[in-house]
Amino acid sequence: MLSLSAAPTTAAPAAKLSRVPSAALHQKTTSAAFFSQKVQLNSLRSSCSAIKSMADSQTISVPKNEQQSPASGKKQALISLSDRKDLAFLGTGLQQLGYTIVSTGGTASALEGAGVSVTKVEQLTHFPEMLDGRVKTLHPHIHGGILARRDQKHHMEALSEHGIGSFDVVVVNLYPFYDKVTSTGGIEFEDGIENIDIGGPAMIRAAAKNHKDVLIVVDNEDYLGLLEFLKGDRDDQQFRRKLAWKAFQHCASYDSAVSEWLWKQTMGDKFPPSFTVPLELKSSLRYGENPHQNAAFYVDKSISEVNAGGIATAIQHHGKEMSYNNYLDADAAWNCVSEFQNPTCVIVKHTNPCGVASRGDILEAYRLAVKGDPVSAFGGIVAFNIEVDEALAKEIREFRSPTDGETRMFYEIVVAPKYTKKGLEILRGKSKTLRILEAKSNEKGKLSLRQVGGGWLAQDSDDLTPQDIQFNVVSDKSPAESELQDAEFAWLCAKHVKSNAIVIAKNNCMLGMGSGQPNRLESLRISMRKAGDEVKGAALASDAFFPFAWNDAVEEACEAGIGVIAEPGGSIRDKDAIECCNKYGVSLLFTNVRHFRH
Repeated sequence: MLSLSAAPTTAAPAAKLSRVPSAALHQKTTSAAFFSQKVQLNSLRSSCSAIKSMADSQTISVPKNEQQSPASGKKQALISLSDRKDLAFLGTGLQQLGYTIVSTGGTASALEGAGVSVTKVEQLTHFPEMLDGRVKTLHPHIHGGILARRDQKHHMEALSEHGIGSFDVVVVNLYPFYDKVTSTGGIEFEDGIENIDIGGPAMIRAAAKNHKDVLIVVDNEDYLGLLEFLKGDRDDQQFRRKLAWKAFQHCASYDSAVSEWLWKQTMGDKFPPSFTVPLELKSSLRYGENPHQNAAFYVDKSISEVNAGGIATAIQHHGKEMSYNNYLDADAAWNCVSEFQNPTCVIVKHTNPCGVASRGDILEAYRLAVKGDPVSAFGGIVAFNIEVDEALAKEIREFRSPTDGETRMFYEIVVAPKYTKKGLEILRGKSKTLRILEAKSNEKGKLSLRQVGGGWLAQDSDDLTPQDIQFNVVSDKSPAESELQDAEFAWLCAKHVKSNAIVIAKNNCMLGMGSGQPNRLESLRISMRKAGDEVKGAALASDAFFPFAWNDAVEEACEAGIGVIAEPGGSIRDKDAIECCNKYGVSLLFTNVRHFRH
């Protein structure tokens, strides 16, 4: 869970940016004792099924004038669920262990239907459910029984005085707010409000706070672990604490969804004074960026990310488990290729595109993308923005490196929006380790977050494409239509290259790129060296303006034979760049849009 706060007003304390320690939701790999295994679950269900026919058909009631004695030794479990998966299994298991089950509304009816004896909440509170179900469990007879500390004599005396029985187990999950507000077609504001749970979080938090005496369960995956624990003869505070942590995390994630939704319904601003990002553990990774770093991968469960695409929600059809660097590179490749309208292949190495080509024939696009830098492409990530069919899969499997014409190209990952059945079968045969991902394009308008020491930077995602901007001619020579298209293509490629970024392209194919250099001149020289003789008549795009022109990057590009240059403009020496291009007969386009990528 990531919690971010904006700087307060002058009357408030100093600004704080904090990260909540637990980022995982429902982690399912901690231990067999804590997280259930399906084989064991089915076995225990079978052993508990016989109790249904033996269950007493009469519910256990508490006469209105008769007080319960908390010291009677009766074991009680409180169950109130919106998601009733495995409820019968839980109820029969608890009843078999001698627990009296107290329940509410629909949960009570479901238990009775499964043959489990139930005491209804109103039989304890002597008060009916009211306000359309808004008030059911908010009562001292419930919360007193949950919160009373067994090691505090005055707590137990208070329960006895008021005839309140204690609870040993509380099993609760919440109204499906997240599913409701993210459903297709959305939800009316009032319906959203009615799906905000109040009594549930109160019971969960109460039981989690008093976990030393009360076991709290919020996930049906923990039912087996709970029953096995209750069968044992030793108390395990670590088990109790894990359940309590999970309960508080469950509430925190729930509240983050309510907060996000309500903020958007009220203000709609992307940058609220504070906000929380709910993260769910998808996998533990072998290591991080380097082998000495531990790592894990989390999925963003924010409402804004539902069905919004991206590598985090990609389906892996084949290959080794994804690594930390695999995720970074696959994300870079997928984000780049998804921006192109025509059939396109993008090859990425260390998050930089080293080969990009667009063609009507995707096979040709793939070959040209590899040819752009075959040395870098080897061991890289290859991405397509169209379906991978049988013909393309065969080409990926069999294509030889242009460097020697013999070595089959090797890739870490192939990512595409979909695969034909035959195409997937062929790719699986290329390598046991090849990771094959099926992904959905990222939606535009997302919020981009990046961590710095002690804080987080937030910004709009960089969604601009050539169709969104103007390429303004500022030189004497205007580019031909084909040159303008080359400039637009190079500009879009440069957007995805690390700064300082220079891209040279022609005929919808990236010929060379220079990335990540501290000075723009060196990036230019790298890109021209990769482009070789093809630089003549090609387009050059820069992610930012050129600070110098004469005897620097602009003049070197002109002397090499570049036909058109696209850059943002905005330098105090823009006039020098214009005059230099005019001298060499090169078209110069200002976009007024910078594309830094750090």
